[in-house]
Amino acid sequence: MMNISRVFLGIVFLGAGINGYFVIFGLEPFIDTSPAAMALFEFTYLLIVEKTLEILCGILLLVNQFTPLAIAILAPIITNIFLLHLFLDHSLLPLAILLVLALGHLLFCYKENFLGILQRKTNKP
Repeated sequence: MMNISRVFLGIVFLGAGINGYFVIFGLEPFIDTSPAAMALFEFTYLLIVEKTLEILCGILLLVNQFTPLAIAILAPIITNIFLLHLFLDHSLLPLAILLVLALGHLLFCYKENFLGILQRKTNKP
């Protein structure tokens, strides 16, 4: 099941990232999903950075290398995708929910890699 989540996220983000640069799937690059959504990307360089990160993380997930790093990078991107489609543009909400579920599953599978950041440090010398 972990591999299904990993490959699913890898394919989705590799495809979405590439679509940001080239016309595939019949969608124009950086197509406006809605005026409210695109207002969030007033600065084009943010979209370029996001799409580049999506491509890199998609590749990392597909080749199963540095998976916790890819999860950590994609977590805020997926959160933004989910919140955008929940509150502004409901058109891709089912896909956003699937992304959240797949990410949650991977976070659970790789929880040992992330538990250290949740530990409170003691003041022992």
